[in-house]
Amino acid sequence: MTERLILVLGDQLTPRLSALREGDRARDVVLMAEVMAEATYVRHHVKKIAFVFAAMRHFAEELRAAGWRVDYVRLDDPANTGSLAGEVQRALARHGMTQTLVTEPGEWRLMQEMAAWPDTSILPDDRFLADRQGFAQWADGRKTMRMEHFYRLMRRKTGLLMEGDQPAGGQWNFDSDNRQPADSALLLPQPLRFAPDAITLEVLDLVAHRFPDHFGDLEPFWFATTRAQAEAAFAHFLATGLRDFGTYQDAMLSAHKFLCHAVISPYLNVGLLDPLAMAQAVEAEWRAGRVPLNSAEGFIRQIIGWREFVRCIYWWRMPDYAASNALDAHRPLPAFYWSADTPMACMRACISQTREEAYAHHIQRLMVTGNFALLAGIDPHELHEWYLAVYADAYEWVELPNTIGMSQFADGGLLASKPYAASGAYINRMSDYCGSCAYDVKAKAGPKACPFNLLYWHFIARHRERLARNPRMTQMVATWNRFAPERQQQLWRDGEAFLATLA
Repeated sequence: MTERLILVLGDQLTPRLSALREGDRARDVVLMAEVMAEATYVRHHVKKIAFVFAAMRHFAEELRAAGWRVDYVRLDDPANTGSLAGEVQRALARHGMTQTLVTEPGEWRLMQEMAAWPDTSILPDDRFLADRQGFAQWADGRKTMRMEHFYRLMRRKTGLLMEGDQPAGGQWNFDSDNRQPADSALLLPQPLRFAPDAITLEVLDLVAHRFPDHFGDLEPFWFATTRAQAEAAFAHFLATGLRDFGTYQDAMLSAHKFLCHAVISPYLNVGLLDPLAMAQAVEAEWRAGRVPLNSAEGFIRQIIGWREFVRCIYWWRMPDYAASNALDAHRPLPAFYWSADTPMACMRACISQTREEAYAHHIQRLMVTGNFALLAGIDPHELHEWYLAVYADAYEWVELPNTIGMSQFADGGLLASKPYAASGAYINRMSDYCGSCAYDVKAKAGPKACPFNLLYWHFIARHRERLARNPRMTQMVATWNRFAPERQQQLWRDGEAFLATLA
C-alpha cells in the first residue's frame, strides 16, 4: 500500500474522522497546518482564531499519543506558504508521497479547491447524522423547506425521545413552552471555564502579534481546547443548565450573557464533541427524571434538527444560495456592528458581548442583530460575512443558511415560513435591554421612538406586496393598510429619517 498524506482540517478534530479511519498509523502521515488564508478569508475574531489553533495543537498531541505520525505546520513557520494547497504540496515533497487523503471540508470554497488537487481522495464527512445526498432526493421538487418535517424524520431515524413510533409526551415540539423571559434575580449557571495551559498561552501570544487589527477581545480566554475539557464543559451544562435551558432559551439579560445556554457549539463544530452522544446524554437526563421534557426536546431539536437541516440546505443549494437576495437589500453594514457604538441598548449589549466573548446565543443573533439588519435592509451578504467572522462557532455550512434563510429571508422563504421581523415590543418582552436605552420602546413615532418600531412599519410598507402573499404576515399588512394615510406617511418619514443616520 502506498503511503499517503492525511490532511486534517481545523474543524475536523475527532479521532473517528473518516480520513483517519481509512488511514494506516504505520504508513501514513497526518498533516495539520495553521495557514493565513483560513484565518483571514474573513477577518475572524481573534478569540476564534486562537481557539481553533489551540484546539488543533492539542489534537495533534492526541493523535501522536494514539500512535500517528503528525506533521504540524505552525503559522509562524518561516516556510509556511499561507495556504492549505501550498502546505499539502510541501508536505508531499517532504515525505516523498504523491497521494492525499482528506475528509470533505465543511465549506463550498474548500471543496472546490480540493477537487482540483491532484491525486486527492475526498471522503464523506460522516460525523453528521443526516445524509445530504438523501436529503437532496427528499427535497427535490419542494418549493419550501420546513425544519419541522425534517426533524420528525430525524427523531424517527435516531429513536431519540420516541415512545415506539410516537413522540415522547405526545407532541414533537415543545417550543411554545420555551419562550419565557428571565428575571435577573434568578440564580443562573455559568459555563465551565478553563485556564489556558502552556500550549494555549503560546497560541494567544502568536494571535496577539499576528492579528492585532482583527475584531474582538483576545482575553480573557477560557474556552476548552481539548476533548476532555469540552466533555467536562458539556457535563457541567447537563448538571447545571439543562433543567431550565428550554424555558429560558429565548431570554436575554444584560448582566447574564449566557443564561442557561451550554456554550458548547464551538466545541461541537470543530469536532471535540459528538452530536449523537450529546443528544443521547440529554435524553438520558430526561428519562432519569432530572430535567423536564421541554428542555430536553428543545436542546435535541437544536442538535439533530436545525444543525443537520441547515447543513443539508447549504450543500443542496450552493453555490447560488450565497448570493440570494430576495428582498433586494443593499444597504451597507453599519459601522456599529464592529464598534458597538450605538444608542440602541439591545444592539450595544449584543455586539459588545460578541466582541468580548466571540459568542451570543441564537435569539441575540436572530432577533436583535439579525432583526435589525432585516428591518433596515442591510445587504445579506455583508451580514453573512460579519456573522462568519465574529462568532467562534461560525462555519459557512451552518452560518450561511441561518443568515440568508432564517434571519434575512433572503432566499424568499425556502427555509423560513416568514420573515423574522419584530418591533421593539418583542425585545422588551424577552429582555431587560430597553430599560436602559436612549430610545423609548413604547413610542411608535418621533425622534425618541425605538428604531425597531420605526423600521418595523417601514419594512412592512416597502415589502407589503410580497408579505401580503405570506399567510403568516397578511395580518400585519392588513394593519398597515388600515392606518390613516397621514399616519402611514409619518411612519414612512420617521423610518426614512432613521435610515439616513446609518449612512
